[in-house]
Amino acid sequence: MNLKSIFSISILLAALSTSLAHAAGEHSGGHAGEPGKASDVSRTIEVTMFDNYYEPENFSIIPGETVRFIIKNKGELVHEFNIGTAEMHIKHQEEMIMMVEHGALEADRINQEAMKMDMGDGPMTHDDPNSILLEPSTQGEIIWKFKDKVALEIACNVPGHYDAGMVAMVKFN
Repeated sequence: MNLKSIFSISILLAALSTSLAHAAGEHSGGHAGEPGKASDVSRTIEVTMFDNYYEPENFSIIPGETVRFIIKNKGELVHEFNIGTAEMHIKHQEEMIMMVEHGALEADRINQEAMKMDMGDGPMTHDDPNSILLEPSTQGEIIWKFKDKVALEIACNVPGHYDAGMVAMVKFN
């Protein structure tokens, strides 16, 4: 089975699991913190994304800390680094499924032309400050201020990846 076939199957499974989660009432957002300022960064954490896991697998954070994450995608697929609650990830997975359905997100690349397509609310975007979407062999960064001790996850919401276990836990000291 090739990557595109596996990706298509993953989309179907992700759509099913998202529907089941919403049926169970898990659709509210949560508080993950706020964009941080470079001048407030207390440390830098390097993160590598593979197919389908992160290194490191868990993150230890101090409440109030501002962290610079340098994120590298060393996998063969597009991956996301997204800071949020489980509920936030479930909600975001719907948007990611829509990106795939409209050709903006492919297994191994982001189709920038399709991202410009107007979906009724304007063009599709993936520009939230708590999240970065990376093609294979690319890197980026997020600066994030963690405010409260909230149950947070770092997750990839590309269809099928979260369900395959591409989730890392944030633990507060």
